Amino acid sequence: MRLDSATQDWLARALGDAVESAALLQSLWSGYGAIWRCGLRGGRSVILKSVTPPAGDGRSHQRKLRSYAVETHWYAQWSPLCGPEVRLAAVLALDPTPGAWRLVLEDLDAAGFSGRPALATPAQIDWLAHFHATFMGQAPQGLWPMGCYWHLQTRPDELAASADGPLKAAAQAIDARLNAATFQTLVHGDAKPANFCLGPQGAAAVDFQYVGGGCGMKDLAYLIRRGDRPGDPAHLNRYFSTLRGALSSWPSARLDALESEWRTLYPLAWADYCRFLTGWAPSRRLDALDHRMVRSAIGAL
Repeated sequence: MRLDSATQDWLARALGDAVESAALLQSLWSGYGAIWRCGLRGGRSVILKSVTPPAGDGRSHQRKLRSYAVETHWYAQWSPLCGPEVRLAAVLALDPTPGAWRLVLEDLDAAGFSGRPALATPAQIDWLAHFHATFMGQAPQGLWPMGCYWHLQTRPDELAASADGPLKAAAQAIDARLNAATFQTLVHGDAKPANFCLGPQGAAAVDFQYVGGGCGMKDLAYLIRRGDRPGDPAHLNRYFSTLRGALSSWPSARLDALESEWRTLYPLAWADYCRFLTGWAPSRRLDALDHRMVRSAIGAL
């Protein structure tokens, strides 16, 4: 695959620097485009996310198109609100043309964030805590009303495909409890280890297609489940310690209420993702920890 000349010309105009090389880093899910590292004549490199969706229809196609529009809006309107503790790639240029989105971002490798962790790390935990603190209580304007790519209201097909049982029967109630949390923030929506880059200064995050409103435990449970199957309780403790530090201007009683509510919702957030998996990938059986979390979640309803 080669970067087409029209995109190269647009990139040169947007950045005021000619493109000398373009290396394919990865294709986007389901053939919706590609991510490139582009070398410029001035010696720097940038990352280009070029979205060129195939023709399509149906719920899955529309969800993907919406996700790219959300990500473009995130970088244009929301990412400038992030402080140094919420490190992400600086946006250098955007082409928000519907159906052909192009995002030019800082090359995080060149900025020193070249690590690609396979497990959940303290730096990722800290990043999430600062991210959630930054956007605590803010309405997700222009983003997903409820973030996370597995959100129940956007995944009725997966729910229908899952086997009958206690988790499926409790799916709506679990979703309602998470949505009714007193403390809401923005969630990254796909906070797996692969969407973080590590460097000496901590973690930086990428891939904001499913950023939106929600309880922060959705991000944390997903990160720990995807990246650290034992579910180390030290991660949960570190998260709340960092979150409290980031919200140090809050009264202690309010911090206590936040931590108490979110700790209670943590197993529900874990079970919520398991609900998605049982319909999306039935062959991936839930393990003993998953079943324990699901039982805890149902018992808390």
